[in-house]
Amino acid sequence: MSEADGTLSAAGVRAVRTVRAGTASGQVVRCDLSDVMLADLPVSVVFFYPHALDEERLLDGLARALARVPLFAGRLRTVEGELQIVCDDAGVPVTLADATETLAGAMGRMTLTASGFVDHVQAAAARTGDLPLFTVRLSRLTDGGTALGCSWHHAVGDVQTFALFMRGWSAEVEGTEAPGVHLVADREAFLEAALPASDSGRPGFRLPEPAEAALLAQEVASAGRANRTVQVYFDAPELDRMREHFSAVAGRWLSSNDALCAHVLGAIRQLDDPADAEERELTVPVNVRGFLGLPAGALGNLLGEIQLPCPPGQGPEHLAVRLREAIETFPQSQLSLRSSRAFLARVGRDRLRECVPLGFNPARKTFTFSNWSRFGVYDVAFEGHRPVAFSPANIVQLPWVSWLVEGFDGRGRLFTVVLPARLAGRLRTPAGQAALHPFREPQDVLPALAGELRKLA
Repeated sequence: MSEADGTLSAAGVRAVRTVRAGTASGQVVRCDLSDVMLADLPVSVVFFYPHALDEERLLDGLARALARVPLFAGRLRTVEGELQIVCDDAGVPVTLADATETLAGAMGRMTLTASGFVDHVQAAAARTGDLPLFTVRLSRLTDGGTALGCSWHHAVGDVQTFALFMRGWSAEVEGTEAPGVHLVADREAFLEAALPASDSGRPGFRLPEPAEAALLAQEVASAGRANRTVQVYFDAPELDRMREHFSAVAGRWLSSNDALCAHVLGAIRQLDDPADAEERELTVPVNVRGFLGLPAGALGNLLGEIQLPCPPGQGPEHLAVRLREAIETFPQSQLSLRSSRAFLARVGRDRLRECVPLGFNPARKTFTFSNWSRFGVYDVAFEGHRPVAFSPANIVQLPWVSWLVEGFDGRGRLFTVVLPARLAGRLRTPAGQAALHPFREPQDVLPALAGELRKLA
């Protein structure tokens, strides 16, 4: 069910509705350490559809989806220092708007913080319990398409949690079977029961000294001015050639994502400074559900990370092999959740908000590579229409952070990266194109939408 909040005067906005399931379980979800670490972060994305979508039908389906997964309509609260999600059906604000762009024009702006296609969740302020944990913006495009912008509070869950919810929303509209979900009341106890007695021994976050903490705060404050977002498209044949080359040089099987991660990191490092003699690091967030035997439908931030050194002068094929080996031995060599708990016990839980993830170290140009592919985002169909594009929509442009998703129509891969402004511009030069696309051949025919995006590298 939804309630009209009135028509706003903002340009293009026709109305804002609050969508609710219509029933509140009142269940309280106790957040885990990983949720709290991410509780100041929103995650924003945009789906693009080539057709107009029936807004009332979508809103009715959203209400039913919220009944199945009430976390997204809930609110946060803190009780005795413990972060909790209350499933009170406070609701999801949905903005209905008319955009001034075509489908291709909107996609060219999709990574801009102020693109107008997403109402970003106010993550830090939402800790008070007064603000939504999920927002939706439905924009009609001038050529009949639709942009569906979604933003969710990271404490609710990771990309798998979001994808399960969105596929459930799609199922409610389409009348198909929704994927199963597992709502955990005590996330800390749930994960504790699944963790091995010992892990890599390396915590997944650190406590910076006051001087570094001040520099990190300054980096965040200046991020919007100092950094730019670049998107790079790799088509399927290009990826196949890349994987085959890397596998042949390595003398073993490598996945396309192993090869692509190592390739883009090497190319960007070369474009940044060919003479770079410093050891850098790569951080790769990992979905731990499969590694720990947890249900695929378990909701929350069930994440670990791979942390690999990147010595100077080492070819990308070596990094691809080490990444593959880290994945294959993840529970023993990389899992850090129990070590993170032990670290927090030593420094004190009250200092958690002072800690930073290992991947956030801009002074050392630590590179974070988040793989969002194969979560089923192109299965989020409405009225028989699948999205033709999907992309992250940045709100905080922290440097050296990247995301990988399926490309247009689910084909190939779309790589989104935030870099210092000058380096970001270098990726779009002929030298940048040559470094990024050595495996593209003249006969390759790119998707039509890829050709229409002027700023795509």
